[in-house]
Amino acid sequence: MIKLFCYCVIAICLTTNTMAQDCTFTLKGKITDFHNNTPIFGASVHIKNLNKYTSTNHKGEFQFKNLCKGELVIEVQHIACETKNLTITINQNLYKEILLEHHLEELNEVVVKTNFKTEATSIEQSIKKNVLEEYSDKSLGDALKNVSGVSSLNTGNTIVKPMIHGLHSSRLLIINNNVRMFDQEWGDEHAPNIDINANNSIEVIKGANTLKYGSDAIGGMILIKPKKYAIKDSLFGSTLVSFNSNGLGGNINSEIVKTYESGFYGKIQMNYKQFGDFKAPDYYLTNSGTISKNASFRFGYNSFEKGFDAYYSYVDNEFAILQSSHIGNVNDLVNAINSQEPRVIEDFSYDITFPKQSILHHLGKIEAYKRFKGFGKLTVQYDFQINRRKEFDLRRGDLSNTPVIDLRLFTNSLQTDLQIDYSDNLKINTGILARYQQNDAVAGTGTSPLIPDYDKYDFGTYIIGNYDINESTKVSAGVRYDFSRIDAQKEYNVTDWRETYNYDELFPEFETGDVDGTDIPTNPNFSYHNISTSLGLAKQFDNNLSLLVNYGLASRVPNPSELFSDGLHHSAARIEIGLLTMEKETANKFAISLEKNSDDFGFSVSPYFKHIRNYIQLIPVGITTTIRGAFPVWQYNQINAQIFGVDLDVNKKINSKFDYKGSLSLLRGNNISDDIPLIHMPATNFSNRISYTNNALNNLKISLTHKSVLQQKRYPDYNFYTFNAIAQEDVFVDISSTPPAYSLFNLNTSAVFKAFNKGSLELEFNIENLFDVSYREHLNRLRYFADELGRNFNFKIKIKY
Repeated sequence: MIKLFCYCVIAICLTTNTMAQDCTFTLKGKITDFHNNTPIFGASVHIKNLNKYTSTNHKGEFQFKNLCKGELVIEVQHIACETKNLTITINQNLYKEILLEHHLEELNEVVVKTNFKTEATSIEQSIKKNVLEEYSDKSLGDALKNVSGVSSLNTGNTIVKPMIHGLHSSRLLIINNNVRMFDQEWGDEHAPNIDINANNSIEVIKGANTLKYGSDAIGGMILIKPKKYAIKDSLFGSTLVSFNSNGLGGNINSEIVKTYESGFYGKIQMNYKQFGDFKAPDYYLTNSGTISKNASFRFGYNSFEKGFDAYYSYVDNEFAILQSSHIGNVNDLVNAINSQEPRVIEDFSYDITFPKQSILHHLGKIEAYKRFKGFGKLTVQYDFQINRRKEFDLRRGDLSNTPVIDLRLFTNSLQTDLQIDYSDNLKINTGILARYQQNDAVAGTGTSPLIPDYDKYDFGTYIIGNYDINESTKVSAGVRYDFSRIDAQKEYNVTDWRETYNYDELFPEFETGDVDGTDIPTNPNFSYHNISTSLGLAKQFDNNLSLLVNYGLASRVPNPSELFSDGLHHSAARIEIGLLTMEKETANKFAISLEKNSDDFGFSVSPYFKHIRNYIQLIPVGITTTIRGAFPVWQYNQINAQIFGVDLDVNKKINSKFDYKGSLSLLRGNNISDDIPLIHMPATNFSNRISYTNNALNNLKISLTHKSVLQQKRYPDYNFYTFNAIAQEDVFVDISSTPPAYSLFNLNTSAVFKAFNKGSLELEFNIENLFDVSYREHLNRLRYFADELGRNFNFKIKIKY
């Protein structure tokens, strides 16, 4: 009885309290678009803790009546908008303005998707994370070979420089995490210092629309993107281990990511790779191994209105250079060309001896953004890079462990980007860039520096507009201005300065007035003004057909090697000579792409044409004798050039389990000044890949890939005769003829197993160069000395958790 009485008292008290609570408050509000303040009609507004619903009228307004004092948990939804959650405390009548983001491309920045193109009118192809993982133990250049129109300039099999439409080095922009790479890319044998395992996707932009990043993308741009993380509490990561039979080495990469519902995130990634001597089908490639140690750290805050991203990466590479490519003089080169086998063949070893390269690269950046209501988004970024390159040659005595080239490049950049997007149809991007570089030719090498000390100053500004004419037609146009100034310190041989190159009459203002014996100190100063433009059109037709048309005017100032190189480039085993008379390159680029994208069938046909005025090339011009022997002399010169070709890609879904992909690249490069072919142009190549997928059987995938590279029969004849002191006669040096065509087959298999409550275990087994074909590639600088790699068995374990 007492118990029943107590229950009654409590019930009466609760009822009395409820009746006493003031539930007369009203919540009114308006929902508008963040970009242009237009009202959003039909948005759903849900008070989750009261289970009350309403929707906005044509003015974007909503209202709730008879609300009690307290906290309201509200969810706002609209088609094609990001769902917004907010908490409101109400203790009086309240009016609330709520902003929604309904631009799909902006939503892409806060959810986990990266399928959008850099610009709607750009001609580009993407490599996603799952494909990058296939190349976890290889280089950026190897991964990019999947893209039609992209080839590589190799030094052996570990130093791989990407080429787009036959152009490489400083004619390509490589953007890593929104930072333009400066790692002394001027050398043919200088590979990008990028760990592809640290990134999520790569986009290759062949057409225009690169003005935001620079004016000198005559070849194109490689855009390396990090992953965007969802705003939620999560902890995930992955570990990938691979082992290769060829080189008896492999790679281990591990990363872990923590994200928070507040918008904060952090990531740590580490990678280690080591290989010993690789093997051609018939012999070991003595001194061809590599060791690579990489790490990256990233943390930041991500919300729609504001955020920041801080990133640091460390790359430490050591590349062995094939010992047989170390020539003492030009007669060694003749013997190598005439021999079918390398001069040095030893048993397998993990040792990395001379010659070799050692490169250390630090990259750091901090980027912050803020969106302004009804206007746009402002981003400010500071980044720095420190690149230390050491090239070692075979030396004797006290200098045996001293590099012959030791360069340190320090780069600082500050840039802003303002995206004005308050209009649905028009977006404008504008920004400015300020950059300072300092190159230090580190003393103590015992040799004359190939590249002198210099300071370089860059300033740039751009404006790009993207306009949607209608739902199926988009246009873009942009213009960019750049100023560059190079201030160098260099000593020239008096004879060269006054007689060989006539610099005393061409550049008397560079002389400092102090002649030291046979050398004359100089202070070369160059300033350049560049104007670049781009114009693009994208038209969408029925049946998933689209047409892209791009035009671009790009300008590139000579890089320091083209201006100042003067001496023996030991790792290249040649004398390289730059000229102070080099002028900037100017290119007019036209590209068209007709594309069809559907689930069952797709293709793209992309013809292009480039006319390059004052094209700078490095060509052999003769022989000179040093105290070490006779070496070929390569000198920079300028000509007018044309490059044209077509890229073709096809994909076809044969049935539910079989797919086909194919590609073809045709290219012609002409030196129209001398009416001869351009040097170092890629040959016609095509590839086919047929894949079998069975999702019911642990996502089993089996694919067979074929690639053929035809012989490059269009090349300039730079062959020459030289005197062979041993044979006491003149010998013919054939450095121009190209190797025959070759075809390779690769087999790839993989399966995914459910190994954990959350996560998966994926096993891969691959065979490269399935039939152990002996071949040589004419874009490999070491093709005179040895064959390419033979068969390789590759095994990978991927654990995602």
